[in-house]
Amino acid sequence: MTPFISELIGTAVLILLGNGVVANVLLPQSKGNGGGWIVITFGWAIAVFTGVFIAAEGSGAHLNPAVSVALAITGKFPWADVPAYVAAQVLGAMLGSTCVWLAYKKHYDAAEDAGHIQATFCTAPAIPHRFYNFLTEAIGTFALVFGVLFIAAPDASLGALDALPVALLVLGLGLSLGGPTGYAINPARDLGPRIMHALLPIGRKAGSNWSYSWTPIAGPLAGGALAAWVFGLLS
Repeated sequence: MTPFISELIGTAVLILLGNGVVANVLLPQSKGNGGGWIVITFGWAIAVFTGVFIAAEGSGAHLNPAVSVALAITGKFPWADVPAYVAAQVLGAMLGSTCVWLAYKKHYDAAEDAGHIQATFCTAPAIPHRFYNFLTEAIGTFALVFGVLFIAAPDASLGALDALPVALLVLGLGLSLGGPTGYAINPARDLGPRIMHALLPIGRKAGSNWSYSWTPIAGPLAGGALAAWVFGLLS
């Protein structure tokens, strides 16, 4: 696969399994309904493992604009390739979330809670606060990217065997820091599905909360950039 296709497919599978587990837990009449936060965090960890494993050879498995930007800041990835990677990640996230909607179409038709519907696409804070929501996303993404930079060293590429430690890192982040904002820690993971939430014909959805949408973009990018800077100081 070309790097673009690799990033697109890897991110699509990441979102298919990640948002898929949220849909399974939250949507009515699903057999997984009520499974809870532990099921969601483990599902997302497996989603990351699978996406990274698929994309590792073709693109290095960034699957996240914050990772691509951080690697460019460290000089381990060319800035000229960042736009194509980010475009592939956002498009892949849109594709993955659309597949979740198709898989759970009848459950979306039966859903009456607009908040649950939105949660199967994008994140929202438990307690809205612009600064602290931003800070939570920045801290979580700092931990993610800082860990990934050490896991991927020295060639800044995640091989297939690195999929497991990255997945365990995401599992830990969800269990420890996921509560305040739903741990987007990835601008594409939030933006792509949020776009599809706005576009798809979902009967009982409310607005797509665009006023919050900057937080899971700016917070992860800031946290990832800081992680790259600190990594550079230490390496």
